[in-house]
Amino acid sequence: MKIIITGGAGFIGSHVVRLFVTKYPEYQIINLDALTYAGNLENLRDIENAPNYRFVKGDIADQQFVDELFAREEPDAVIHLAAESHVDRSITDPLAFVKTNVLGTVHLLNAAKNLWKPLGFEGKTFYHVSTDEVYGSLEMGPDMFTEETAYDPRSPYSASKASSDHFVRAWYHTYGLPIKLSNCSNNYGPNHFPEKLIPLAIHRIRTRQPVPVYGKGENVRDWLFVKDHATAIDAVFHKGKVGDTYNIGGVNEWQNLALIHLLCDVVDEKTGQMPGTSRQLITFVKDRAGHDLRYAIDSSKIMNELGWKPSVTFEQGLAQTVDWYLANAEWLERVTTGAYQDYYLQQYSN
Repeated sequence: MKIIITGGAGFIGSHVVRLFVTKYPEYQIINLDALTYAGNLENLRDIENAPNYRFVKGDIADQQFVDELFAREEPDAVIHLAAESHVDRSITDPLAFVKTNVLGTVHLLNAAKNLWKPLGFEGKTFYHVSTDEVYGSLEMGPDMFTEETAYDPRSPYSASKASSDHFVRAWYHTYGLPIKLSNCSNNYGPNHFPEKLIPLAIHRIRTRQPVPVYGKGENVRDWLFVKDHATAIDAVFHKGKVGDTYNIGGVNEWQNLALIHLLCDVVDEKTGQMPGTSRQLITFVKDRAGHDLRYAIDSSKIMNELGWKPSVTFEQGLAQTVDWYLANAEWLERVTTGAYQDYYLQQYSN
């Protein structure tokens, strides 16, 4: 089987690429990534020379490039993770999110349809990886997002992902494209670009800078260890029903301020600081525009139907995450300065 994994140099994508390359040596894995600010080939140095792995640089927003890639490679499947994903950036530049998340997805859908339809779609899969943010915001209480929850996106980012979800389902119903779809909660773990909450906080604590917290820190998120997300994607890809959607969550809700308190304490313990030292770095900042109050995923469908469940508790996953960032200070420094982009030129330039 030949699989194109889009966004494979990014945070989640690199963990998915590594899992598929190492677990399925009989598969050919093509990592397609535009290497924008969050794409980093250093994330995959350990498997870059594997015989069943190749990297292709390209932008899914370029329709001609996508069409030519599919015609040349003739993939059997697509696992689509490439996306602009940071809410703050979407507020500043929403059009970039439309180009990548909406148009880019449609380009992939069309290329897959045109390649596979003459073959009757037999043995083909287009797997679209999305977010729980398409469901909008929950009030505090017992309610959770299920696969039947109505869409109610509140930011340009979540609106662009909701749109891409709708296009994926439309290609299934209109053209018969064999699709699978999943919506996941907030991910955390190694190799995360440090504009997101947990890696940003670790970086700030490590360098003794203020740790920003939106508003009063009351917003609640469900956190999923990125390696568990990768195994869930593996389960959906191989065992999920065509045309179905699966919610993937960590069964792990945390209020932002409580999470930052825990993170400060973990870093203090691992770096030999006096307990409570890093909590003094917490700085409350103006709340994000349209900031959703709470996300919570009901993962019972994927657990019951596909037998997946998280492998670590949040405390275990967070400890592993902190250990990784403390042991990879050079990686973090290179990412925050942009120096990691030199790696592509060194490794792949002619």
